Amino acid sequence: MNVGEPATVGGGRTRLPAEFGDWWAERRAAHRFEVTGIPFEELDGWRFEPGGNLVHESGRFFTVEGLRVRGEDGSGWDQPILHQPEIGILGLLVKDVCGVPHCLMQAKMEPGNVNGLQLSPTVQATRSNYTRVHGGGRTRYLEHFWGPRRGRVLVDVLQSEQGAWFWQKHNRNMIVEVDGDVPEHPDFRWLPLPEVLRLLSVEDLVNMDSRTVLGCLPRDLLPAWSLARADLGSVDAFGAALRRSYGAAGRPLSAVTSQRELETWLLDAKSRGRWETRLIPLSEASGCDRDRDAITVGDVPFRIIAVRVRAGSREVTQWSQPMLEPHEQRRAAFLARSTRGILHLLVQARFEPGLLAKVELAPTVLLPSPDALAGPAPFLHQVVSADPARIRFDASLSEEGGRFYHARTRYQVIEVGEDFPLEVPESHAWMTVHQLMELVRHGQYLNVEARTLLACLHGLT
Repeated sequence: MNVGEPATVGGGRTRLPAEFGDWWAERRAAHRFEVTGIPFEELDGWRFEPGGNLVHESGRFFTVEGLRVRGEDGSGWDQPILHQPEIGILGLLVKDVCGVPHCLMQAKMEPGNVNGLQLSPTVQATRSNYTRVHGGGRTRYLEHFWGPRRGRVLVDVLQSEQGAWFWQKHNRNMIVEVDGDVPEHPDFRWLPLPEVLRLLSVEDLVNMDSRTVLGCLPRDLLPAWSLARADLGSVDAFGAALRRSYGAAGRPLSAVTSQRELETWLLDAKSRGRWETRLIPLSEASGCDRDRDAITVGDVPFRIIAVRVRAGSREVTQWSQPMLEPHEQRRAAFLARSTRGILHLLVQARFEPGLLAKVELAPTVLLPSPDALAGPAPFLHQVVSADPARIRFDASLSEEGGRFYHARTRYQVIEVGEDFPLEVPESHAWMTVHQLMELVRHGQYLNVEARTLLACLHGLT
């Protein structure tokens, strides 16, 4: 699919704004890049350790290791996992322009993107990148997030990344406000925040690193926060319920469950401790098979490959690296139900083997499940058989293109009727948008897919 192809949004189509489209076309024409699969033996600076782990000669960046997952009953699995202990910065620079928040967004190529160029935050860099371990150029605009020139910090929180693929990886999600003039490099553009949120409905355009930061937006930057108090006569019942959901503060007459009860429910889920996880040498993973071009482990739905990259616009213009390649597109969906005129989202407390906390809040359905032995995911039928007229958001978006090769997830928000039961399994709970926004201010609450869908909901207002 080409960048700019609109995704379905509530039965309509979203197209690129003309001015943005012109700039985006210029950047695509200006960037030349090539990504080629290679045998592991052609990787520059990477080697296999005696235990089978794939490591960089610098000892930095990341390693490919093995992970063992075991349940209380002895069931479980082994898998490869990416171990990247460094904490990077995902930073979004914002400023006020005539009363409208604007974001400094970046046109950035990453080797795993299906289409090469995607819309990234102002700063997207691991510690190895911004300390220039690779010997490349400096990270532009880093001074606004780090050191004495830093602007006014609106958001600064450690958030997890894909717990199925990363081992306990966290990045610093930051939003920093500036008052003075910040010149644009040609690859960067000041865009109105409402426009950026609408662009989330365009397939494979706004990258994962932008989405996770947008999912942490404070409510005073969101148009939805003021709209929640405005006249609701101009929107349909779903839109009105969504706007009210931003104003529901967990009061008994507003939300189905109070904020305190939800936090206790999540802590209960984290305390059950059904699974144990530990790193192992990759060659010890049961079913591990390594040939010249790929590493697979049993029925694990992804493999490890190697690529060579040429990209004139990056800090380093050519390099090679391992990547994780999923076998198929993933799926993440929130079921949404209006209760007392307020939209509630059905959230699950989900175990993922790579999460530091082991359990975080996730969409109603997130496939594939890490626990393949547990049977069909709850509420899967309601997602796959949904009436198209009730699908309020539907777009396939790319995951982290720096480590994952052509990894895409179909993100959906699906409305269900008021006849849908409020009583749900203990693995799930109903939450308002306000309640999710209260929790996302802290780390280890919402997983990366839930944060993406929260950002997409902001775009629906």
